[in-house]
Amino acid sequence: MLAPKRIKFRKVQRGRIHGDAHTGNTIAFGEYGLMSQEPHWITNRQIEAARIAINRYIKRGGKMWIRVFPDKPYTKKPAETRMGKGKGSPEFWVAVVRPGTVMFELAGVPRDVAEEAMKLASAKLPVKCKFIARADWELEGGQ
Repeated sequence: MLAPKRIKFRKVQRGRIHGDAHTGNTIAFGEYGLMSQEPHWITNRQIEAARIAINRYIKRGGKMWIRVFPDKPYTKKPAETRMGKGKGSPEFWVAVVRPGTVMFELAGVPRDVAEEAMKLASAKLPVKCKFIARADWELEGGQ
């Protein structure tokens, strides 16, 4: 499971996710990517489930990059607890994902294999995702 080794503050405020991704919104390492189309918090368990789904489908054939990291602690108060008495204790870690964030990248596999692997991974994630390819993106006039 992904989690930070050490952090400055044990608990953080929730904040809001507004706007599109400014960084991490292009394919940087591989040939194919899985891009988020909705804002959401993605837990470390969901990232791990998607990673396993991709690896099982490509049969360790290509190289995969995980472009998101869960660095925000999610706190929760115990069940059947009255209101007040402060903020709950950290339960798990989440990654803040904005629309346009590339979450996973693949290289070294055929396009149809990459497309199916990303489809399986997107089923594990709570956001609507889009399969993108570097070749298509460069043809449209990207970087």
